[in-house]
Amino acid sequence: MARISSAAGVLLDKLNITDVQLLSTTLHPQSTVRSLGVILDSQLTMSSHITSLCRSGYYQLRQLRGMIQSLTPDVTKTLVHAFISSRLDYCNSLLFVVADQQLKRLQSVQNAAARLVTGTRRSDHITPVLKVLHWLPVRQRIQYKMAMLVCTAECV
Repeated sequence: MARISSAAGVLLDKLNITDVQLLSTTLHPQSTVRSLGVILDSQLTMSSHITSLCRSGYYQLRQLRGMIQSLTPDVTKTLVHAFISSRLDYCNSLLFVVADQQLKRLQSVQNAAARLVTGTRRSDHITPVLKVLHWLPVRQRIQYKMAMLVCTAECV
């Protein structure tokens, strides 16, 4: 699967399209495109999408951090699920073949969210915290979602 996306990236590099004339309008090619909230780049590396996810995730965590003292732990966990986990899970099956280096960036957002919910220090190990919260790491979340899609497709 990784060979397909890298081969497609090489083919896209070889195309040299400057402008496309369509009726009276001139279309200019873009290096990225957004469709259904997912940002696709010309190399299909998903790096622009992951950068956007990390940026919005850290922004939401900064907003929540300011009011964490006035919230109960259950409310904090619910808000983190609504603002962070839902973003990490949306269209994450597209990230199935993404390099581990890219997924580490998303994992750091999830780790920061887990630390916010539990009040864990940055120096503490995160794996036990994720287990207590019953949160799968990002790579396993993607694999679980793909397995559920395949299982659902086979059952139909």
